[in-house]
Amino acid sequence: MRTLIFRAIAPYLTALMLLFSIFVTLRGHNEPGGGFIGGLLAASAFALYGIAFGVPEARRAMWFHPISVAGTGLLLSAISGLPSFFRGTPYLTGIWTTAPVFHFDVATIILFDLGVYLVVAGAFASIALALEDNGER
Repeated sequence: MRTLIFRAIAPYLTALMLLFSIFVTLRGHNEPGGGFIGGLLAASAFALYGIAFGVPEARRAMWFHPISVAGTGLLLSAISGLPSFFRGTPYLTGIWTTAPVFHFDVATIILFDLGVYLVVAGAFASIALALEDNGER
């Protein structure tokens, strides 16, 4: 399905889907959404790009290998529990603090959500691109 109209709109739709995935991830703590749904949206954006331009072009657009993105997300999620561990509270307990420069509250929960976002986006993008790949390399 590589029609001219689809190829013309796919980059804009991919960018819009990625922006919306970030929005859903960041608002997910207090409202529906979060890292999992945001990661699924990001993976679908890259799958859509892969359908429009082919898997090799979609892999180049990702900058990093999808499994590396998933591994980085797993590491970030694991690291997000360390502040609570060193404070003597149960592992992955949310710790809140105030950012000294911008004077707003920051929590370790956002690190966990971003880690989940990267794990899901990387894993599902890898699966989707593997399923789309038909030996175009």
